[in-house]
Amino acid sequence: MKRLILSFVLLICVGGAICGQQTRSLSDNIRTVQVIVDDDPLLPPVARLGTPVELSFDALTHTYARYIYNVQLCNADWTPCEELFESDYLNGFNNQPIEEYETSFNTTVLYTHYSVSFPSYDCRLLLPGNYRVRVYEDEFDEDADPVLEACFSLYEPEMTVGLNVSANTELGFNQRHQQVTFDVAYGQRRVVDPQRELHTVVMQNRRRDNAVVDLRPNIVKANGVEWTHRRELAFPAGSEFHKFEILDVRLNGMNVDRMAWIDEQYHATLFANTPQHNYTFDPDADGAYVIRHTGDEDNATMSEYLFVHFLLKMPQLPYGDIYVSGLWDNGFPDPQCLMHYDNRLQAYEVSVLLKQGYYNYQFRQVGNDGVGRTALTEGDFYQTENEYIVLVYHRPQGARYDALVGYSMTKFNGNR
Repeated sequence: MKRLILSFVLLICVGGAICGQQTRSLSDNIRTVQVIVDDDPLLPPVARLGTPVELSFDALTHTYARYIYNVQLCNADWTPCEELFESDYLNGFNNQPIEEYETSFNTTVLYTHYSVSFPSYDCRLLLPGNYRVRVYEDEFDEDADPVLEACFSLYEPEMTVGLNVSANTELGFNQRHQQVTFDVAYGQRRVVDPQRELHTVVMQNRRRDNAVVDLRPNIVKANGVEWTHRRELAFPAGSEFHKFEILDVRLNGMNVDRMAWIDEQYHATLFANTPQHNYTFDPDADGAYVIRHTGDEDNATMSEYLFVHFLLKMPQLPYGDIYVSGLWDNGFPDPQCLMHYDNRLQAYEVSVLLKQGYYNYQFRQVGNDGVGRTALTEGDFYQTENEYIVLVYHRPQGARYDALVGYSMTKFNGNR
């Protein structure tokens, strides 16, 4: 293989908190890092405590490497939780080798697929909260650089989260935004000072770059709190995600203009996109992707890697960078997805190495604040179907970690 793209993801601080949830590769040899909950690749990386969670990735070689995983409990802001012993949140063994692996079969790009699941015979996670898994080559060493990290959250539904989304926003009615309103009922948990004890995260389509973190409630009751009519919770609505599917490297799949074999590598060129001026309904997966190929069996080891070429036809913008984004970048602007302007084509373009499957993507303009915006590249339409998630953490006075005790997810569509 003559071409590799090194994938690094920007660290973005939103709402004054470090949003360090990053499932990402840290090596040019590691690709397609996935966290899959309950065997469903379309679910968010949030699961009830005890639900199966699988971490998988590909190393671009058929040569076996000994990879060691290290699991760490994190606080609500994804900083390491240093007030607990490992035995407080983990039953079994940490720093163990990943024993599930299989080489790719009949693929041009050779790779070995590795996976590890939680809970397992060796490792059972005990507490609700945020977990970061770092994978090291050969042996675990805190001073060594990991080859990847993967993040997921486990919750216990001790608090009830009521979540509502409307096109009637603090910025206008049926225009360019969607308004999130939510409330939290304490249930059996005792909350004395909600302003200090509760930590909340609100996300649109699992994005961390525009997440709203630790917004103070504006209504406080004896048994709960509410966030209503908050301008900070009016999210730009965006537009429906574009999508493509490549099941066979020799045939044009959905929204694929042409396939080619160049420099001993498969290439797929998608149909060019342009900014939208009116809303068009087109069912999507809100940025998610699924690895698969023709036949839809042994997808993890029989799917091919190929370069996918994206094209956005529009005048060059005077400021900001344009990224193609989907959940393969896990909610952050990814340097490998930075687009470059071609004056001859009058378009932004980029090619990204991806594994065969079904993908969603958007074009976003990213400014100095690191937040991706769709107003000029896609349009913002109140009718757009978007996924919204609320996470609620509780650390009462004297507690040593942030327990994830409330979780809610909803899909909003302004047409309904």
